[in-house]
Amino acid sequence: MTFAPVEEQLLHLRRGVAEIVPEEELVAKLAHSCRTGKPLTIKLGCDPSRPDLHLGHAVVLRKLRQFQDMGHEAVLIVGDFTGMIGDASGRSKMRPALSLEETRRNGQSYFEQASRILDKERVRIVYNSTWLGELTFEDVVRLAGKTTVARMLAREDFAGRYTKDEPIGLHELLYPLAQAQDSVEIAADVELGGTDQTFNLLMGRTIQKAAGQPPQVCMTLPILEGLDGVEKMSKSLDNYVGICEPASDMYGKVLSIPDKLTYRYFELASDEDTHRLPELAEFCRTHPRDAKHRLAFSITRLYHGTPVARAAQEHFERTIIRKLVPDDVASFRPESDGRIGLLNLLTQAGLTPSNGAARRLVEQGAVSIDGIRVTDSRREVDLANEAPFVVKVGRRRFLRILW
Repeated sequence: MTFAPVEEQLLHLRRGVAEIVPEEELVAKLAHSCRTGKPLTIKLGCDPSRPDLHLGHAVVLRKLRQFQDMGHEAVLIVGDFTGMIGDASGRSKMRPALSLEETRRNGQSYFEQASRILDKERVRIVYNSTWLGELTFEDVVRLAGKTTVARMLAREDFAGRYTKDEPIGLHELLYPLAQAQDSVEIAADVELGGTDQTFNLLMGRTIQKAAGQPPQVCMTLPILEGLDGVEKMSKSLDNYVGICEPASDMYGKVLSIPDKLTYRYFELASDEDTHRLPELAEFCRTHPRDAKHRLAFSITRLYHGTPVARAAQEHFERTIIRKLVPDDVASFRPESDGRIGLLNLLTQAGLTPSNGAARRLVEQGAVSIDGIRVTDSRREVDLANEAPFVVKVGRRRFLRILW
């Protein structure tokens, strides 16, 4: 098989990545793959305790798809056995264990949703109960002997609980070893995971070395913030965008993210061309409203296709923007040389008594432009390149801005 040059592959693979450990080994593996025509084996473990996928989960899935598009083999490991242990990553207390039936059912749901991102014809799905369920107690003892308690307790999740004298189940210490054994079983070249999975991924390298295998490269992806712009995206926090949501809901939700996250979502959650990211970063800075609409369309198109995304865009403009704006809204032409700070605009237009009051309203989320909430008090408006738009302050104050 013929692969793209190593540097071309790296350009896309580095996109949005938090860390590659070690990057020189990834370069060497890609170079060997190019010379031999043999694809790399890329591993991603799926957590069957969370079957409903959102854009946060999609970050790592999209990286797996990038490897697929480059011709490498994607292996999705359904943790039906490890799900009965419960991953302690990012947890301050023990997680409830699931039954094998629950993990299998959730794993199937995960794959059905992940197929909206992955090329399902070119992904190998395996269940780790296939090998972990066959281990004897002697096998488990030998596996546990390949690391130390000190190393396990150095892990942030365990260290914090140990310091606070909170319980740590012995079975939880086995989870990283079980996940590492998965890497041995499929001879993984690269394992993907969120930054909260770093310890588990590195344990894979340790156990592979002990098994006489070349160690995998660990590639971690950032944890995507949710719609509130603060906490990580989570269904329990109701700050998420589900990848199976109706297109109109998806479009509207993406528009509600804080301005500061627009480029981050472009980089981590969209399929915009990697070569154009610098251009998009500047676009987000100079035209935040238009950039937000482009982002919403891009993400909706990714999961629903162009015609449906276009319909969602038209639906938002028809039912949200036009519905919110009164027919008799007044107009205002600001005094400016083309660019004006949002706070100055609000004060000059008489919507707020002072820039200080304007700042408080923006930071409270009480200001929107064409139905999109504005949260950056330092935002500037490029009047020379903007179509007329409607500013809303509070619940009832509207003003159409002309130039």
